[in-house]
Amino acid sequence: GIGKAIARELLSEGARVIINEPVAENVQKVAAEFSKFGKTFTAPGDLSTMEGAQKVIDAVESYGELDVLVNNAGVYWAVPFEESSDEDWMRMFNINLFSMVRLCRHFLPKMLKRNSGKILCSASEVAVKPLPTFLHYCSSKAAIMSLARGMAELTKGTKVTVNCVLPGPTWTEGTAEYQTGIAKSKGMTVEEHVEDYFNNFDPTSLVRRWVDPREIATTVTYYCSELSAATNGAPIRIEGGIIR
Repeated sequence: GIGKAIARELLSEGARVIINEPVAENVQKVAAEFSKFGKTFTAPGDLSTMEGAQKVIDAVESYGELDVLVNNAGVYWAVPFEESSDEDWMRMFNINLFSMVRLCRHFLPKMLKRNSGKILCSASEVAVKPLPTFLHYCSSKAAIMSLARGMAELTKGTKVTVNCVLPGPTWTEGTAEYQTGIAKSKGMTVEEHVEDYFNNFDPTSLVRRWVDPREIATTVTYYCSELSAATNGAPIRIEGGIIR
Protein backbone atom coordinates (compact mmCIF):
# COMPACT_ATOMS: atom_id res chain seq x y z
CA GLY A 1 0.00 0.00 0.00
CA ILE A 2 2.78 2.47 0.88
CA GLY A 3 4.76 1.68 -2.28
CA LYS A 4 1.72 2.16 -4.50
CA ALA A 5 0.92 5.46 -2.79
CA ILE A 6 4.48 6.71 -3.32
CA ALA A 7 4.45 5.70 -6.99
CA ARG A 8 1.11 7.45 -7.50
CA GLU A 9 2.28 10.64 -5.80
CA LEU A 10 5.54 10.79 -7.76
CA LEU A 11 3.60 10.37 -10.99
CA SER A 12 1.33 13.25 -10.00
CA GLU A 13 4.43 15.46 -9.74
CA GLY A 14 5.57 14.55 -13.24
CA ALA A 15 8.14 11.87 -12.42
CA ARG A 16 8.64 8.86 -14.66
CA VAL A 17 8.26 5.93 -12.28
CA ILE A 18 9.77 2.45 -12.48
CA ILE A 19 7.74 -0.04 -10.44
CA ASN A 20 9.28 -3.09 -8.79
CA GLU A 21 7.68 -6.15 -7.20
CA PRO A 22 8.75 -9.82 -7.25
CA VAL A 23 5.75 -11.04 -9.27
CA ALA A 24 5.80 -9.75 -12.87
CA GLU A 25 2.01 -9.97 -13.24
CA ASN A 26 1.52 -7.71 -10.21
CA VAL A 27 3.97 -5.14 -11.57
CA GLN A 28 2.21 -5.08 -14.94
CA LYS A 29 -1.17 -4.67 -13.22
CA VAL A 30 -0.05 -1.66 -11.18
CA ALA A 31 1.76 -0.11 -14.16
CA ALA A 32 -1.39 -0.44 -16.28
CA GLU A 33 -3.52 1.02 -13.50
CA PHE A 34 -1.18 4.00 -13.05
CA SER A 35 -0.47 4.66 -16.74
CA LYS A 36 -3.32 7.19 -16.80
CA PHE A 37 -1.42 9.30 -14.25
CA GLY A 38 1.93 9.40 -16.03
CA LYS A 39 4.78 7.46 -17.61
CA THR A 40 5.33 4.13 -15.90
CA PHE A 41 7.93 1.41 -16.45
CA THR A 42 8.34 -2.01 -14.89
CA ALA A 43 11.29 -3.78 -13.28
CA PRO A 44 10.02 -7.04 -11.77
CA GLY A 45 12.46 -9.03 -9.66
CA ASP A 46 13.01 -10.48 -6.21
CA LEU A 47 15.34 -8.11 -4.36
CA SER A 48 15.97 -10.73 -1.68
CA THR A 49 18.42 -12.46 -4.04
CA MET A 50 21.49 -11.22 -5.87
CA GLU A 51 20.09 -12.62 -9.12
CA GLY A 52 16.75 -10.88 -8.65
CA ALA A 53 18.39 -7.59 -7.73
CA GLN A 54 20.61 -7.76 -10.82
CA LYS A 55 17.51 -8.37 -12.95
CA VAL A 56 15.95 -5.21 -11.51
CA ILE A 57 19.17 -3.21 -12.01
CA ASP A 58 19.41 -4.34 -15.65
CA ALA A 59 15.79 -3.32 -16.30
CA VAL A 60 16.33 0.11 -14.71
CA GLU A 61 19.54 0.67 -16.69
CA SER A 62 17.70 -0.06 -19.91
CA TYR A 63 15.49 2.99 -19.26
CA GLY A 64 18.37 5.41 -18.62
CA GLU A 65 19.83 7.23 -15.60
CA LEU A 66 18.07 6.79 -12.26
CA ASP A 67 17.47 10.12 -10.51
CA VAL A 68 15.65 8.88 -7.42
CA LEU A 69 15.75 5.53 -5.62
CA VAL A 70 12.98 4.76 -3.12
CA ASN A 71 13.87 1.65 -1.12
CA ASN A 72 10.50 0.44 0.13
CA ALA A 73 10.62 -3.37 -0.19
CA GLY A 74 9.96 -5.08 3.12
CA VAL A 75 8.15 -7.79 5.06
CA TYR A 76 6.77 -8.07 8.57
CA TRP A 77 5.54 -10.84 10.82
CA ALA A 78 5.31 -11.18 14.58
CA VAL A 79 7.05 -13.93 16.53
CA PRO A 80 8.00 -14.10 20.24
CA PHE A 81 11.72 -13.40 20.65
CA GLU A 82 12.45 -16.74 22.32
CA GLU A 83 10.72 -18.55 19.44
CA SER A 84 12.42 -16.61 16.63
CA SER A 85 14.79 -18.78 14.62
CA ASP A 86 18.00 -17.93 12.79
CA GLU A 87 15.97 -18.41 9.59
CA ASP A 88 13.42 -15.79 10.77
CA TRP A 89 16.20 -13.28 11.39
CA MET A 90 18.06 -14.04 8.16
CA ARG A 91 14.92 -13.78 6.02
CA MET A 92 13.87 -10.51 7.68
CA PHE A 93 17.28 -8.90 7.18
CA ASN A 94 17.74 -10.32 3.70
CA ILE A 95 14.53 -8.74 2.44
CA ASN A 96 14.32 -5.58 4.53
CA LEU A 97 17.98 -4.57 4.67
CA PHE A 98 19.94 -6.33 1.94
CA SER A 99 17.40 -5.43 -0.76
CA MET A 100 18.48 -1.83 -0.13
CA VAL A 101 22.18 -2.68 0.09
CA ARG A 102 22.08 -4.48 -3.28
CA LEU A 103 20.48 -1.55 -5.10
CA CYS A 104 22.40 1.23 -3.35
CA ARG A 105 25.81 -0.40 -3.97
CA HIS A 106 25.04 -0.03 -7.67
CA PHE A 107 23.18 3.28 -7.91
CA LEU A 108 24.80 5.43 -5.21
CA PRO A 109 28.26 5.49 -6.89
CA LYS A 110 26.60 6.49 -10.17
CA MET A 111 24.77 9.35 -8.45
CA LEU A 112 27.98 10.50 -6.79
CA LYS A 113 29.86 10.41 -10.11
CA ARG A 114 27.36 12.70 -11.81
CA ASN A 115 26.79 14.75 -8.61
CA SER A 116 23.01 14.40 -8.48
CA GLY A 117 20.44 11.99 -7.11
CA LYS A 118 18.28 11.19 -4.12
CA ILE A 119 17.83 8.01 -2.11
CA LEU A 120 14.98 7.41 0.34
CA CYS A 121 14.94 4.35 2.60
CA SER A 122 11.80 3.16 4.41
CA ALA A 123 12.39 2.22 8.02
CA SER A 124 9.80 2.48 10.82
CA GLU A 125 9.18 4.15 14.14
CA VAL A 126 10.13 0.81 15.75
CA ALA A 127 13.72 1.50 14.66
CA VAL A 128 13.95 3.76 17.72
CA LYS A 129 11.01 2.34 19.71
CA PRO A 130 11.50 -1.45 19.47
CA LEU A 131 8.66 -3.74 20.52
CA PRO A 132 9.34 -7.20 21.99
CA THR A 133 6.76 -9.00 19.84
CA PHE A 134 8.84 -8.62 16.66
CA LEU A 135 12.41 -7.78 17.54
CA HIS A 136 13.77 -9.20 14.27
CA TYR A 137 11.66 -6.63 12.37
CA CYS A 138 12.59 -3.77 14.72
CA SER A 139 16.28 -4.64 14.43
CA SER A 140 16.13 -4.68 10.63
CA LYS A 141 14.57 -1.22 10.64
CA ALA A 142 17.23 0.11 13.02
CA ALA A 143 19.86 -1.27 10.65
CA ILE A 144 18.18 0.53 7.73
CA MET A 145 18.33 3.82 9.63
CA SER A 146 22.06 3.26 10.26
CA LEU A 147 22.66 2.28 6.63
CA ALA A 148 20.95 5.45 5.36
CA ARG A 149 22.98 7.69 7.67
CA GLY A 150 26.20 5.91 6.73
CA MET A 151 25.52 6.27 3.01
CA ALA A 152 24.72 9.95 3.55
CA GLU A 153 28.24 10.35 4.98
CA LEU A 154 29.55 9.21 1.59
CA THR A 155 27.74 12.10 -0.11
CA LYS A 156 29.55 14.86 1.80
CA GLY A 157 30.08 17.92 -0.37
CA THR A 158 27.91 16.64 -3.22
CA LYS A 159 24.36 17.28 -4.39
CA VAL A 160 23.34 13.70 -3.59
CA THR A 161 21.19 13.09 -0.51
CA VAL A 162 20.26 9.94 1.40
CA ASN A 163 17.44 10.11 3.92
CA CYS A 164 15.34 7.64 5.85
CA VAL A 165 11.60 7.81 6.59
CA LEU A 166 10.08 6.35 9.75
CA PRO A 167 6.39 5.65 9.13
CA GLY A 168 4.17 4.71 12.04
CA PRO A 169 1.21 2.29 11.97
CA THR A 170 -0.25 2.75 8.49
CA TRP A 171 -3.78 1.96 7.28
CA THR A 172 -2.95 -0.01 4.14
CA GLU A 173 -5.39 -2.41 2.49
CA GLY A 174 -3.77 -5.32 4.31
CA THR A 175 -3.85 -3.50 7.65
CA ALA A 176 -7.50 -2.56 7.18
CA GLU A 177 -8.47 -6.16 6.50
CA TYR A 178 -6.46 -7.46 9.46
CA GLN A 179 -7.61 -4.84 11.97
CA THR A 180 -11.24 -5.11 10.87
CA GLY A 181 -11.04 -8.84 11.57
CA ILE A 182 -9.64 -8.19 15.05
CA ALA A 183 -12.41 -5.66 15.75
CA LYS A 184 -15.07 -8.19 14.78
CA SER A 185 -13.49 -10.90 16.94
CA LYS A 186 -13.67 -8.51 19.92
CA GLY A 187 -17.24 -7.49 19.16
CA MET A 188 -16.13 -3.92 18.50
CA THR A 189 -16.63 -1.45 15.70
CA VAL A 190 -13.47 -0.48 13.83
CA GLU A 191 -13.61 2.94 15.48
CA GLU A 192 -13.79 1.37 18.95
CA HIS A 193 -10.94 -0.96 18.13
CA VAL A 194 -8.76 1.92 16.89
CA GLU A 195 -9.39 3.81 20.13
CA ASP A 196 -8.58 0.69 22.15
CA TYR A 197 -5.41 0.13 20.09
CA PHE A 198 -4.01 3.59 20.76
CA ASN A 199 -5.02 3.49 24.43
CA ASN A 200 -3.19 0.23 25.06
CA PHE A 201 -0.65 -0.49 22.31
CA ASP A 202 0.60 2.93 21.17
CA PRO A 203 -0.51 5.28 23.97
CA THR A 204 2.14 7.91 23.12
CA SER A 205 0.56 8.58 19.72
CA LEU A 206 -0.50 12.20 19.37
CA VAL A 207 -2.73 11.85 16.31
CA ARG A 208 -4.50 8.79 17.79
CA ARG A 209 -5.08 7.14 14.42
CA TRP A 210 -3.34 5.09 11.76
CA VAL A 211 -1.36 7.04 9.16
CA ASP A 212 -2.84 7.22 5.67
CA PRO A 213 -0.44 5.85 3.00
CA ARG A 214 -0.75 9.10 1.04
CA GLU A 215 0.57 11.04 4.02
CA ILE A 216 3.75 8.97 3.78
CA ALA A 217 3.77 9.33 -0.01
CA THR A 218 3.56 13.13 0.02
CA THR A 219 6.40 13.32 2.55
CA VAL A 220 8.59 10.95 0.55
CA THR A 221 7.85 12.90 -2.63
CA TYR A 222 8.97 16.14 -0.98
CA TYR A 223 12.29 14.56 0.04
CA CYS A 224 12.69 13.23 -3.51
CA SER A 225 12.55 16.80 -4.79
CA GLU A 226 15.07 19.63 -4.93
CA LEU A 227 12.93 21.49 -2.38
CA SER A 228 14.56 19.29 0.28
CA ALA A 229 18.17 19.79 -0.87
CA ALA A 230 19.38 20.87 2.59
CA THR A 231 18.15 17.70 4.31
CA ASN A 232 20.63 14.82 4.25
CA GLY A 233 21.27 11.86 6.53
CA ALA A 234 18.04 12.47 8.42
CA PRO A 235 15.56 10.04 9.99
CA ILE A 236 12.24 11.64 9.03
CA ARG A 237 9.35 10.76 11.31
CA ILE A 238 5.88 10.16 9.84
CA GLU A 239 4.48 8.36 12.88
CA GLY A 240 1.94 10.70 14.41
CA GLY A 241 4.07 11.60 17.41
CA ILE A 242 4.49 8.08 18.83
CA ILE A 243 8.21 8.71 19.42
CA ARG A 244 8.76 11.08 22.31
